[in-house]
Amino acid sequence: MNKTAKRNRRKQQMNLITNIIFSLITLMALTGCIILVLQNYSLRNEGLEAMSRLKEMEELQEEYIYTQSDLDSYTREAVLIAEEEERRNTLDELKQMMSAGDSTVSVLRTLFPEDVVVFADGGYSFFPIQENLKKHEYVYDNFVTQDNKEIVYLNGADTVLSTKGIDVSKHQGEIDWEKVSEDGVTYAFIRAGFRGNSEGKLVEDEYFADNMEGASRNDIHTGVYFYTQAITPEEAKEEAEFVLDLIEPYDVTYPIVLDLEETGSDSARTAEMTKEEYTETAIAFCETIKEAGYTPMIYGNLKTFMIMLDMEQIEEYDKWFAYYDSTVYFPYDFAIWQYSSKGRVAGIKGDVDLNVGMKDYAKDSE
Repeated sequence: MNKTAKRNRRKQQMNLITNIIFSLITLMALTGCIILVLQNYSLRNEGLEAMSRLKEMEELQEEYIYTQSDLDSYTREAVLIAEEEERRNTLDELKQMMSAGDSTVSVLRTLFPEDVVVFADGGYSFFPIQENLKKHEYVYDNFVTQDNKEIVYLNGADTVLSTKGIDVSKHQGEIDWEKVSEDGVTYAFIRAGFRGNSEGKLVEDEYFADNMEGASRNDIHTGVYFYTQAITPEEAKEEAEFVLDLIEPYDVTYPIVLDLEETGSDSARTAEMTKEEYTETAIAFCETIKEAGYTPMIYGNLKTFMIMLDMEQIEEYDKWFAYYDSTVYFPYDFAIWQYSSKGRVAGIKGDVDLNVGMKDYAKDSE
């Protein structure tokens, strides 16, 4: 084969290959177009379907337009359902408490947490908790009853933050103060005296001097209290001055306390006093003590503070609260809690009042 024939044959082969390549490119382009057309068609169908669904939703919305009457009806129904559920839950809780032997007053205090509930004089009184009065910040669960039945106040690390105290009078008789000190008592309130319920005579407690001296010899800090029956501010000042004269020989580092309690007798000289009159006499006593340079304090229970006294007018004075239970029930600020009248302490024959001290007055006086 000559050279010219070979060149023609090679040229024909190259043309064939070129045509095949162009054909493949054309086929690929056509395939891509078909795919794009199909995708566009699919998107168009999806768009039409979505528009159809939107139209259906609009039609439904137009069909179910709620009136104000409908809304009010549904709201009332929801409230009734919620109230019924709450009522059933409350009744179930009430049944459980009553079955467990809880007292009526305990049940009421659970049902009315925004009030201070007081049972006195054969009836129940409800006092809304006053937001303008100072509240204590104690954690109730941190008041812990120990194996010996004494209550202490702990912090989160089980460290005792409270102090152990007692209060005594002639009713405890002769006291071995050395043993009292060894039993962990760090302070004692000692009765200075009292005013008689009928004639109103001022009387010194017959064991006052012995108790003051015995406590002092054994490094037990002392405060004193006076059982009042004053019916006027003048009589209250007289009681305060009576106490100030008695404590003059002693180093009193704890408060001087006005002991204000109901007598339980219709013939008592204070039986007809009003809340305002009780409050005026309490302030007169406390101000006289404060002017003499001592810390005044008021002792009482729920009836004392909620019924007999106006809490707003006596807020500035420290309070010693008496409440005999394992958990204290009092929202307002207090410095000492008397939790038992039947305590036992070494060196004292018979029962004695026990107190949890939340404020160390001795340290504050240093």
